[in-house]
Amino acid sequence: MYENIIEISELNKTYPFGKESIRVLFDIHFTVKSGEFVVIMGPSGSGKTTLLNIIGCLDQPTTGSYRLREKEVSQLSEIELSQVRNQDIGFIFQSFNLLSRLNIFQNVELPLIYGNVPKAERVKRVQRYLQKLDLVHRHHHRPNEISGGQKQRVAIARALVTNPALLLADEPTGNLDSTTSGDIMKIFQTLHQEGHTIVMITHEQDIAAYAQKIYSLRDGRLHPPA
Repeated sequence: MYENIIEISELNKTYPFGKESIRVLFDIHFTVKSGEFVVIMGPSGSGKTTLLNIIGCLDQPTTGSYRLREKEVSQLSEIELSQVRNQDIGFIFQSFNLLSRLNIFQNVELPLIYGNVPKAERVKRVQRYLQKLDLVHRHHHRPNEISGGQKQRVAIARALVTNPALLLADEPTGNLDSTTSGDIMKIFQTLHQEGHTIVMITHEQDIAAYAQKIYSLRDGRLHPPA
């Protein structure tokens, strides 16, 4: 067991813009311990998406260090980064990112196929998480045949099915009404109680209130909990 899942220090991100450059993140220091539920709050344009992409190994910092489960991410090969994204991180998005051509079972199964998990084990795991998220009766349905809340539960099941070290949620209630948002946040609360490590991006204070720690990101600078 790793005490710290995430260790970020002196992290900066700059993008080229013509002959100039735009600095998006400034000297970020950020640590998440195993089993913590952490929220990063910030308005549009604050750098949340950039930081999320770096945490999710979808982008690299310009300078600074990012260690995920004690591995320096900048030193990983493309193949190793792909394995990290598939096995170590479970992604949950605002727009669900479900494949319309696949049914619910197949959407949840997909990361296991990419991870070359044998079929019998895939079926076992998918059934387990469909049961956990109360989706068994929907497993043959396609995404356009279920509600927004059910779509997000499918996305959560898909994120959990690889047994990741980290759940990374990007505005997971952004496309849901307040009642459904509350239901989804109760699921995250339960996952936290079960020992899952969660980092969530949101701009909603009532959603952030479910977390253990709330960081504020403003103008590319991360402010720790008060």
